[in-house]
Amino acid sequence: MLGDSSEYDYSNRTPLKVAVLGYGSQGRGQALNLRDSGLDVRIGLRTSGKSRQRAESDGFRVVPIASAVREADLVAMLVPDTAQSALYGQAIAPNLRSGATLLFSHGFNIRYGTIKPREDLDVVMVAPKGPGNLVRETYESGLGVPCLIAVHQNSSGRARATALLYAHALGASRAGILETTFAEETETDLFGEQAVLCGGMSALVKMGFETLVEAGYQPEVAYFECLHELKLIVDLVQRAGLAGMRAAISETAKYGDVTRGPRVVDGHARAAMREVLAEIRDGTFAREWIDEARLGAPKLEALLAADVSHPIEMTGEKLRRSMQWLKRSPEAAPAGRPA
Repeated sequence: MLGDSSEYDYSNRTPLKVAVLGYGSQGRGQALNLRDSGLDVRIGLRTSGKSRQRAESDGFRVVPIASAVREADLVAMLVPDTAQSALYGQAIAPNLRSGATLLFSHGFNIRYGTIKPREDLDVVMVAPKGPGNLVRETYESGLGVPCLIAVHQNSSGRARATALLYAHALGASRAGILETTFAEETETDLFGEQAVLCGGMSALVKMGFETLVEAGYQPEVAYFECLHELKLIVDLVQRAGLAGMRAAISETAKYGDVTRGPRVVDGHARAAMREVLAEIRDGTFAREWIDEARLGAPKLEALLAADVSHPIEMTGEKLRRSMQWLKRSPEAAPAGRPA
């Protein structure tokens, strides 16, 4: 981890001219932090972009993407993965001046070769390990979200220093900066969200709920046991690791954890995880997702619609209405991914 902020001090330098492309969760959170850290930020959006009004109300100058790119020393690519390749070819590559820096917060398009930057550019990654709203909230409270940084091209000889400067401006040096590669960040990020954080967790929660309901237990009780209380455990794990979580639960829960958990997530799950990782590493998943997005994501929409009607969602909708203390953040996005 790199954490000494003095290494990234730029208070006596000419402010870096940054073009933030996209104003979703990551775009907004990063742009606000960069501006508050003294960088010269403009927002590049399509003329019809839905985020224009919000960016302007936040006090930013919003300009067409091509204009933002022409003005910038550094272009932060914070639009969705599947939109980046076309945007790069149409509006970024023709307008990005020689010696400028192209920055990503997720390595997908570089890792899978859908964007091939010119050799006269610095190409770096600064990937906050948290959604954009958390990047902003922690910065405002005097803290920060850890970041991964990587260098893909170092035309100027200063690419790493630029990545560190940007990460520091986000507030990451208050929490920690870890060096990686575009390939490592992309492959581990995709694996984490598919096998554990989103895909694995969602499937495990639904299967647990279904098992209890099929056995005759009330859906409401099954919801509390398999979904609602998950946050309590995750909070313990985040603060103190698995051992710290186990120190906080009952002896009965501890014993059930270490004796029954490996029976549920067993060798079959490990084999499936290895298959998922292999598809990420050989490009199978990337090709599948790019083709799906090109068609308008019909498979994704169908699967999401089917899940919305799952009994666990019907049960949860009813129960959450009676729990007014729950705070739900519509801006939250998956870790390490621009929204």
